[in-house]
Amino acid sequence: MIPTFLGITLLVFTITRFVPGGPIDRLMMEMSMSGSGEAGGGGGSAESSVDLPPGALDSLKEHYHLDKPMIHAYFLWLGDLLTLDLGKSFKYNIPVLELITKRFPVSMYFGLIGFALAYSVCVPLGVAKAIRHGSHFDFGSSFLVFLGYSIPGWALGLLLLLLFGAELEWFPLGGFRSSSWEQLSFFGRIGDQIEHTFLPVIAYAAGSFASLTILMKNSLMENLGQDYIRTAFAKGVPSRRVIFSHALRNSLIPICTGLGHAIGIVMAGSYLIEKVFNIDGIGYLGFTSIMDRDYAVVMGILVINTGLILLGNILSDVLYVLVDPRIRFS
Repeated sequence: MIPTFLGITLLVFTITRFVPGGPIDRLMMEMSMSGSGEAGGGGGSAESSVDLPPGALDSLKEHYHLDKPMIHAYFLWLGDLLTLDLGKSFKYNIPVLELITKRFPVSMYFGLIGFALAYSVCVPLGVAKAIRHGSHFDFGSSFLVFLGYSIPGWALGLLLLLLFGAELEWFPLGGFRSSSWEQLSFFGRIGDQIEHTFLPVIAYAAGSFASLTILMKNSLMENLGQDYIRTAFAKGVPSRRVIFSHALRNSLIPICTGLGHAIGIVMAGSYLIEKVFNIDGIGYLGFTSIMDRDYAVVMGILVINTGLILLGNILSDVLYVLVDPRIRFS
């Protein structure tokens, strides 16, 4: 985990140093535009320029460690990270950790519900497809599953928002809650939250539907062809018991081992889905921070996302050992 984490953060940190339009450039551009607006009343056509006070540019470079070599600046950032100091946002002017802490529960809310929906639907659907392999149900469900898989989550979310939000007006046009949520009754709040949750959760879960369903189907079909299953059928064991008590248990091993990785992804939020639905989560924060060149926030979100995915991979390895006694790290 440690070398992977260092490699990812060093790579992105290096990119932020060479991409134009950093915080200093944006500050000077904003000052220049402000100066142009003030001078606009004079009727001149020449562009105004605003010069920073003597020493101010050097102070800004020192503040953002731009006056130091890239490797030196990276290790300074890494040292601050060890003390949970992710810096201060250039745009919001508050600590990055405080900013992320406020947004993270929103992304976790949608991500975990989408995760639970995907697994609760895909596992039974995969079992049904394996039992009815080659039937009209199998072909029809495969068509629908792969149709959904071929559409990116954010694009599907946009279509759902246009159809059910703008056209039919069944659901609100994005957001986490209504502006009047505090004034609603208890059941009114529940209904309002469900309305704002329904479409984004579908967009979250759509991408994993095909892979999980086909993985479940193929795994069960493989186990149904094993000798111990044929032996159980030959002994007269009821088919339902053979499938659900013997074959299904071993078929869940690939599904269980992917849980950790899936949790790491969904808890990290989705940049474009939250952008489409205007959900003020960690994904939308990351999107706007990239657009605004707020690199302190970008690196902070990268730390959270990378840590979650790496922890999810470790959890997948642990689950593999727990569900399959034949596997041991030794």
